[in-house]
Amino acid sequence: MSAVNSFGAKSTLQVGEETYEVFRIDTVPGYEKLPFSLKVLLENLLRTEDGANVTKEQIEALGSWVPSADPDTEIQFTPARVVMQDFTGVPCIVDLATMREAVTALGGDPAKINPLSPAEMVIDHSVIADLFGTENALERNVEIEYERNGERYQFLRWGQTAFDDFKVVPPGTGIVHQVNIEHLAKVIYDRTVDGVLRAYPDTCVGTDSHTTMVNGLGVLGWGVGGIEAEAAMLGQPVSMLIPRVVGFKLTGAIPAGVTATDVVLTITDMLRKHGVVGKFVEFYGAGVASVPLANRATIGNMSPEFGSTAAIFPIDDVTLDYLRLTGRDEKAVALVEEYAKLQTLWHDADSEPAFSEYLELDLGTVVPSIAGPKRPQDRILLSNAKEQFNVDLTNYADDDHDLVDLTISESFPASDPPGLSPEDEYSHHEHHHHSHAPHSVSKPTKVTLADGPSFTLNHGSVALAAITSCTNTSNPSVMIAAGLLAKKALDKGLKSKPWVKTTLGPGSKVVTDYYEKSGLDKALEGLGFYTVGYGCTICIGNSGPLIEEVSSAINDNDLAVTAVLSGNRNFEGRISPDVKMNYLASPPLVVAYALAGTMNFDFESDALGTDANGDAVFLKDIWPAPDEVQEIIDASISREQFIKQYATVFDGDERWTSLPTPTGPIFEWDADSTYVRKAPYFEGMQMDLTPVADISGARVMATLGDSVTTDHISPAGSIKGGTPAAQYLREHGVAQKDFNSYGSRRGNHEVMIRGTFANIRLKNELVAAVNDGQIVEGGYTRDFTQAEAPQSYIYDACKNYEAQGTPLVVFGGKEYGSGSSRDWAAKGTSLLGVKAVITESFERIHRSNLIGMGVVPLQFPAGESWKSLGLDGTEVVSITGLEQLNEGVTPKTVRVVAAPSEHSAAGKETVEFDAVVRIDTPGEADYYRNGGILQYVLRSLV
Repeated sequence: MSAVNSFGAKSTLQVGEETYEVFRIDTVPGYEKLPFSLKVLLENLLRTEDGANVTKEQIEALGSWVPSADPDTEIQFTPARVVMQDFTGVPCIVDLATMREAVTALGGDPAKINPLSPAEMVIDHSVIADLFGTENALERNVEIEYERNGERYQFLRWGQTAFDDFKVVPPGTGIVHQVNIEHLAKVIYDRTVDGVLRAYPDTCVGTDSHTTMVNGLGVLGWGVGGIEAEAAMLGQPVSMLIPRVVGFKLTGAIPAGVTATDVVLTITDMLRKHGVVGKFVEFYGAGVASVPLANRATIGNMSPEFGSTAAIFPIDDVTLDYLRLTGRDEKAVALVEEYAKLQTLWHDADSEPAFSEYLELDLGTVVPSIAGPKRPQDRILLSNAKEQFNVDLTNYADDDHDLVDLTISESFPASDPPGLSPEDEYSHHEHHHHSHAPHSVSKPTKVTLADGPSFTLNHGSVALAAITSCTNTSNPSVMIAAGLLAKKALDKGLKSKPWVKTTLGPGSKVVTDYYEKSGLDKALEGLGFYTVGYGCTICIGNSGPLIEEVSSAINDNDLAVTAVLSGNRNFEGRISPDVKMNYLASPPLVVAYALAGTMNFDFESDALGTDANGDAVFLKDIWPAPDEVQEIIDASISREQFIKQYATVFDGDERWTSLPTPTGPIFEWDADSTYVRKAPYFEGMQMDLTPVADISGARVMATLGDSVTTDHISPAGSIKGGTPAAQYLREHGVAQKDFNSYGSRRGNHEVMIRGTFANIRLKNELVAAVNDGQIVEGGYTRDFTQAEAPQSYIYDACKNYEAQGTPLVVFGGKEYGSGSSRDWAAKGTSLLGVKAVITESFERIHRSNLIGMGVVPLQFPAGESWKSLGLDGTEVVSITGLEQLNEGVTPKTVRVVAAPSEHSAAGKETVEFDAVVRIDTPGEADYYRNGGILQYVLRSLV
């Protein structure tokens, strides 16, 4: 499309010797009152205005934004770049490679399929903490990683050479989000377009929901599904509504003894209660200047945990200082400052933009906190952790030592506490005192390790203590604090408990540099915290096995043990299959819990041990003071460390460079590969559209409760023996020890379809009818193609439905699809034959991903649920009204008729209702009409 310049915004900016073309936002009336994030979007529209996708009307709508109005104006946002990690990135490159063949088959040029926006991938999700607590843990884990993932890595090396504008950061370098803020992000991007050097705000979308970490630098970006990321790489703008923007005012300063993690858990809790799903959050006020960049990144990182699209800080001197520290050159830093000031993107604490909603936090009021046992927003005051643990334990263990079955999925205990409405349930974790402590649940189990000590495990024993995850493993304030706490503990003669698996996974190699310079690496190793890898590890479920005897005792005695991690995700079944209760905590608290060895512990009144004199040692005796931490930061961290570590960031080690790699524009698929297979989306595709059809005679594949996450729909963790995915791998000669994770096998649709809805903690209420009213957890459904409709693996039932030509629907509850942006949650749903998902509400990314895969997202009428309407999943479902899409009309509602079947209870009546169609923008309607976003892009490129 040819550029249009309706507002005369095109101008120039001179910085030093260079002249840049810029698009001035002050040419648009109303710009001055806009929040920082919307100014970035405004510049984006001015620069990409073409009169078709991006129009003068869209730009005017943004200039005259009404903060209080509900979003109703669609705009097309074109990110400057795309950033990926390897779990979600491999399928993107598989799809691009497949598209090259599909273009050829349709008579086009395969070279047309190339990233049109720069794309960078950081391989950080594949390292597993198999070895821990030893000197050679890092080296061996990397070796095993290459053994397991060689096929994927060869494929990515091919992609690095076959595609233009695609770069790969090899394994063992760091976590994608940390590499993004330390090296990839420019804050202000410069790129030559049509022979002219242009400057514009750096923006990005990423195939990982924590892409928002880069918001701490003032870079607008967020996580999208791999599906939208592919489209963005191929030059498709991201379709979105101009959002509501929540202004979050920061005042005061963090008190001594409080960490960045405590601040972020407090903000997560506040924003979850306020409700920010689908909104931007923007931080402003006098307190912003006192928030170090690492802490800003920690806050931005948790955006998916509180549900906002982005959580951004403006550009100021703190931003510039960080760019200098991390080795950016002065010319780049000068461009950031000059451009931000020209475009009024520079933070001015005195001028307050207009916001849709307002929140405020005095940082001085934050207290030490943890979150758990299963959601990041379930904040618990550290002073209350022991008492709250005993309350929560009753949901995971009882006196008969059987796991209590949570009949309502994930969100609420089986019975709400007396006098608490479901809304209060979100906050009952906060209360300092409960009217009654529950009876204590105890199950002491004696364990003897092969090489020595015997000890007693119980419910609540900490089986895993992990310093892990993006920001927390690179934020110097918390990492140095963890090291100092370890040093003081060793000086007092304390040790980690022998049943705790201890891991350290730094986000960046610079962390190792400053640990070694300060000598704190030895202190952490003294407590068992050896580096296990530079990557995601625990948060994504790559925890590796627990201590063998501990694992056996947990499983033989059904112990509800705990994990404590400095990560941002603690959903059920995610961290380790052996661990039922997972808690988020700051790195120094992770070390403290390794010393305590149990969640049934009060740091104020319980001693961690005794010193050489026999005196009790409490946490307060070893907690480092802020000035001690700062002194080490000042002495141990330098610009030179960043320059050295990032000089060869794309080169890789000898393992990487010596991989045999195919060449040529079209990938040579290996028929025997169980990791990388040609994607099935374009089989039999024609240039002409197949008309949208109504859905008739559908069966219900699952009836699910609230807060079903994308982990439930498409697990990333271990592949359980006996399941369809395990059977497939066994048939292809893969031994169980080499199954690897679902995440690592995302390039193989055969594994991923079999893994869809296969989470060991999935609660499909449909199966209760054939199990004496009990829900069997896991990937099961009832197979209505069989006379008795017995319980069956979901994949097996779906194959039977497919053979009969029977479409499928899924019933869900509130917040369906929350969690990571899993493209496979949508791809798998589609490939299993599901045509519609009907819920009470959707999480943003998953809803758009379903449309991107040709599945229609529908909502029950306001205030209704499948239960309230009297549905139970035995019905035959028909949906009419979708065919209006063929005329270019997106219906607001469609008619759903659920008639009883031969498997329904006698006397059950037909249920009819109008479901709300959640195809929210014209762009989404185009994707749905084409059968999906990839088909849409392919047709437009040919």
